[in-house]
Amino acid sequence: MEEQDDIRLHNLRPPSGSRRMRKRVGRGRGAGGGKTSGRGQKGQNSRSGSHSKPGFEGGQMPLFRRIPKLGGFTPRNRRVYAVVNVGDLARFEKDQVVDPALLADSGLVRKERDSVKVLGDGELKVSLTVRAHAFTSSAREKIEAAGGRAEVI
Repeated sequence: MEEQDDIRLHNLRPPSGSRRMRKRVGRGRGAGGGKTSGRGQKGQNSRSGSHSKPGFEGGQMPLFRRIPKLGGFTPRNRRVYAVVNVGDLARFEKDQVVDPALLADSGLVRKERDSVKVLGDGELKVSLTVRAHAFTSSAREKIEAAGGRAEVI
């Protein structure tokens, strides 16, 4: 109990050795940082006021100019689709209505609120009514060739 009486706001101190005084350079040999003040002999960095801009590599072609730049840009109104292939729709039963909610339940898309685009990879032998936000022309042809319908939401 007596130890806790000593720990009060007015006598708090950092642990010994955790705080060091800053090094005072240029104050003579005896102080330990005299003469060149830890800057070595000659050269750019020994002079007062010397500093090079960020990324400067001594005249060598800097890294940010050596590496290739990425081209293009990302449009602000870019539509991101969850994609489903026609071949993936073959798991559904005949004459079933396939919409984003059903695709989310079956695990073909992550979330029901994702915009769904149907791509034309794979074969479809079952007639389905597919409701999605976008279709490729080959996907639309394959769905209709199987006797189904492709409806844009």
